[in-house]
Amino acid sequence: MSEYIFTSESVSSGHPDKVADRISDAILDAILAESPTARAAIEVLITKGLCVIAGETSRPKVDAEAIARRVIAEIGYDPDHWDYAVRLQAQAKEIEQAVDRDGAGDQGLMFGYACNETDVRMPAAIHFSHRILEELEAFRRANPDILGPDAKSQVTLAYEDGRPTRVHTVLVSHQHAEATKQAQIEEISRAVFAKVFPAGWFDDRTRVLINPSGSFVVGGPDADTGLTGRKIVVDTYGGAAPHGGGAFSGKDPTKVDRSAAYAARWLAKNVVAAGLAERCLVQLAYAIGVAEPLSIFVDTQGTGAIPDARLAALLGDPTLVSLTPRAIRTQLGLDAPIYERTAAYGHFGRPAADGGFGWERLDLVEKLRAAAAA
Repeated sequence: MSEYIFTSESVSSGHPDKVADRISDAILDAILAESPTARAAIEVLITKGLCVIAGETSRPKVDAEAIARRVIAEIGYDPDHWDYAVRLQAQAKEIEQAVDRDGAGDQGLMFGYACNETDVRMPAAIHFSHRILEELEAFRRANPDILGPDAKSQVTLAYEDGRPTRVHTVLVSHQHAEATKQAQIEEISRAVFAKVFPAGWFDDRTRVLINPSGSFVVGGPDADTGLTGRKIVVDTYGGAAPHGGGAFSGKDPTKVDRSAAYAARWLAKNVVAAGLAERCLVQLAYAIGVAEPLSIFVDTQGTGAIPDARLAALLGDPTLVSLTPRAIRTQLGLDAPIYERTAAYGHFGRPAADGGFGWERLDLVEKLRAAAAA
């Protein structure tokens, strides 16, 4: 289509699902800090008055309740408002032996995607949805008596000739203090829009919706139950690309649900950065206990500089990059306790100030160009 509209959403760090994700990843980080080769799959349910932590790990003695309390307080809620139930057990021996042979920790398929719509090579709608809430969180932390931790954003962009050109609709629903007026929330939000979106993207046709349901005083887990892994589209590409189905948070990097999804993003981003495509989708598939991927699929959606089949063959060449679970963990630095900061505002397109995430590096660009030219 030459002209179309597309929508993505994001949620804040105080959204109940993101509270659960962050607790899961904070516990994972504590386990990896103790032992970089430790295994973990941590799930959290949080609702009014109750936080349940369950899962499997090779370090079941970690103080999960203390970590959950710290996370909840840092997000902006009162940790004494919840009772805590912790049920952590050892990882099954059958899974452990599969990973010990350098194989994948499970079967499954994972997708990575990149495009040239933004400077971080992410789809524009999800990128701007995340940035809106990051800016609103910064305001909220500087002004805790005005806004609360729970929020959602949604961005609809108009496209012409495959490129985003204007904001069709922008939506923000933000928890607020009881004394905060609607006019204040609108003023704060519009200032953020002006900061986030490129100049000229707002016009007299742009629709702006701010707290369209009305008052939003009660939020977070008091208003809705949160579960680990329920925001996988928010975590990835905002619906602009497929998702394999496996959640990320709480899983150590032997789980290819997480590590291979990061690797697929790394590959796709480097393909686009190398000028070999304007858009690139990479799918990887694995079998439990097997080291090498079962398949590699590439779709450049008609924008590739070389045929997709040849590009897939290049990415599957182990002399260019190894895609075994162990190699992925080593190349991308995944055995370190880096995961708590992935839990809000997306796992992709946000290299952090302290060195960034390994899967956002552009260290394959020259190798890909040389291989494609050979």
